[in-house]
Amino acid sequence: MMFIINLSIVILILGAFSSTVPSMAVPLSLSSNPLISRHCHRLYFPSTSFKGNVSVLGANPCQILSLKLHSKRKTGKPQQFARPLVVSNQTAATASSSEAAVAPERFRLNNLGPQPGSRKNAKRKGRGISAGQGASCGFGMRGQKSRSGPGIMRGFEGGQTALYRRLPKLRGIAGGMRSGLPKYVPVNLKDIETAGFEDGDEVSLETLKQKGLINPSGRERKLPLKILGTGELSVKLTFKARAFSTAAKEKLEASGCTLTVLPGRKKWVKPSVAKNLARADEYFAKKRAAAAAASEPAASA
Repeated sequence: MMFIINLSIVILILGAFSSTVPSMAVPLSLSSNPLISRHCHRLYFPSTSFKGNVSVLGANPCQILSLKLHSKRKTGKPQQFARPLVVSNQTAATASSSEAAVAPERFRLNNLGPQPGSRKNAKRKGRGISAGQGASCGFGMRGQKSRSGPGIMRGFEGGQTALYRRLPKLRGIAGGMRSGLPKYVPVNLKDIETAGFEDGDEVSLETLKQKGLINPSGRERKLPLKILGTGELSVKLTFKARAFSTAAKEKLEASGCTLTVLPGRKKWVKPSVAKNLARADEYFAKKRAAAAAASEPAASA
């Protein structure tokens, strides 16, 4: 009986409203919605400002959506219904369009974070059996590996000669030992003879590149030039190189060539070390001068 009375009241209210606004149709449908509370007695329209006041309906009637009548069936007693509830009828299409219209969330400092499940908290071992790792935490009961501390070094084999010491050294191979890597770009005298240099020409890294004798690449591009003594030279040239072999120096001086030894790249040292080196050079220079002055009177006598 309560259901019929409440339903008639709702229909009378909506009929009065439709008489004021004849062009607006308000369809009703009866359905069961278990999510709606039975204790609610007011009309709710989540998408509008209507809260069950007829004056609000008359003030702004165009905001009303289609209505849907829900009732919750009581379990165990058929043919008995709870109080009806009128809610707005939003279709699935309207809901999907509203979800698509929502702009995606932007990345900001307050919502940045790793993917869920990608980072896990590490278990603290050695904190008792209640920590989830057992009494010995998987390290065993005795031995060096069960003690605290950094453990054994990488590659340690218990005292025998380790593998990295048993293998031979890699000399002259990129990524191997530095002692075997080249320190100069070598050029022999026989190659300079066949390059077509004339009397008075200059032989340096730049001129040798222009002649096509050398084409350094990779690490060799930063290496200096060294003249080797294989072969003979029939023209007088001016050489500028970082180093000369003993045989090359003798042959070039005998043929009347001009040799210029270029200074090497200065190694950077700390200012305090450079100051001490300068003081040491000054000290030894004074000692040599004093020794030379003391030896002159003895030589004259």
